[in-house]
Amino acid sequence: MLQRLRADILSTKLVPGQKLHIAGLAKQFSVSLAAVREALSRLVADGLVQASDQRGFRVSPVSPADLADVTQTRIDIEGLALRRSIERGDQAWLRQVESAFASLCAVPYRHPDAPGSHNEEWIARHRIFHRALVDACGSPWLLGFRDILHEQSERYRRLSIRRETGKIRDVDAEHAVIVQAVLRRDADAAVSALSEHFMTTMHLVELAAPKIAKMSDTA
Repeated sequence: MLQRLRADILSTKLVPGQKLHIAGLAKQFSVSLAAVREALSRLVADGLVQASDQRGFRVSPVSPADLADVTQTRIDIEGLALRRSIERGDQAWLRQVESAFASLCAVPYRHPDAPGSHNEEWIARHRIFHRALVDACGSPWLLGFRDILHEQSERYRRLSIRRETGKIRDVDAEHAVIVQAVLRRDADAAVSALSEHFMTTMHLVELAAPKIAKMSDTA
């Protein structure tokens, strides 16, 4: 149940600000009230759900300020993890990065039959690719913080793709610049390209922000 709730929040099936009723969720998943509370508490710890004595549980809302904070913190944390990976990673790690990138490029960013929605296979491979970039950093704590921030960023990206911004983006090219720098073991260039990649995502989300913000206000 925990993973299903997490997936529904990240995919925005459960929208920002939406109330989460314990009894309703227990019935939906055929589990006890205690199991629902435990799952929601785990999601609170990850920042995906908010808890209030008066209002109960709800999906964490979104805002421009939160988006900027998540993005900058992700740049700081993931940039550090990438730099350490370049310093410590062996040839097997470099092959892993190349393989994850090739796998990602093999599928389209948007669903062929529904341009207004993400291709779920691309999302899965995108997660694997970005994790591969930092897998050699040698710090479970750093990777743990990085994974939480990735989830938060993913939620914003999933919200924004449904709202046309009129901007054309070559995501494969952005990823390629990062990979090329990694293969050269040019840490400064790799971190710079990664940071620019994250900032581009943030700016595109900001273009869709007025409509996204309404979701939190009205849920």
